[in-house]
Amino acid sequence: MEDGRETAAMRQQKRKDRQIALENTDSDIGLCGWILVIFSILLTLLTLPLSIWMCIKIVKEYERAIIFRLGRILRGGAKGPGLFFILPCTDSFINVDMRTITFDIPPQEVLTKDSVTVSVDGVVYYRVQNATLAVANITNADAATRLLAQTTLRNVLGTKNLAEILSDREEIAHSMQSTLDDATDDWGIKVERVEIKDVKLPQQLQRAMAAEAEATREARAKVIAAEGEMNASRALKEASLVIAESPSALQLRYLQTLNTIAAEKNSTIIFPLPIDMMQSFMKH
Repeated sequence: MEDGRETAAMRQQKRKDRQIALENTDSDIGLCGWILVIFSILLTLLTLPLSIWMCIKIVKEYERAIIFRLGRILRGGAKGPGLFFILPCTDSFINVDMRTITFDIPPQEVLTKDSVTVSVDGVVYYRVQNATLAVANITNADAATRLLAQTTLRNVLGTKNLAEILSDREEIAHSMQSTLDDATDDWGIKVERVEIKDVKLPQQLQRAMAAEAEATREARAKVIAAEGEMNASRALKEASLVIAESPSALQLRYLQTLNTIAAEKNSTIIFPLPIDMMQSFMKH
């Protein structure tokens, strides 16, 4: 744990040093560079007030501007929001959007640890944390983050089996978020959240899992029915013992049965015939 903290601290310190080095490069433009800058300032003053419209720029609240003077990042880093000034001939700038950006990870065909092919997609939320690094260290931070998210999704899911992918989505998303955040730290990108949207299984595997689940339910139903029969037989045994002790209870049970039959089927008439009488006829 301490080694991880030291590594994160060292990485953060390196990022700060790199940013300071990028922001303090305008003093190295050389003699010719300073001559061009002074010439640009004089030209701006001579063409006032027309040149003022080319010098004043505006960036919105959610944007930052990275100013390049003769190809080098201007001291002070990102500018904005609000007004800032540039020299028309020697300065250029790039606007960087600081808002949170979301994108969908296209469905990725992944071979799991237990050799099952699944199709998984997701969504990533990220934002530019350091506009200077996002412009100076990477050609296209958005495209690079998208490609890295696809690769990270395949790499993380390749170390999991199917049961873990279906049950531990939050853990997988957190692992992806940590991996992406560490990888994009040098680009000035902060990955805020990663979510797994859908896990699609092959049709044959779906049918096999459905058949397995159906067989499990049928087996459970048979066990429940058998337990019910066993409980019912025990209750009938106890009832027979009670009736055997009291012969009048059998007559009461008979009358209750007639009452039930008469309530359901009025046209049905039942005459009880004692079994003992039939046995006497059979003997004759």
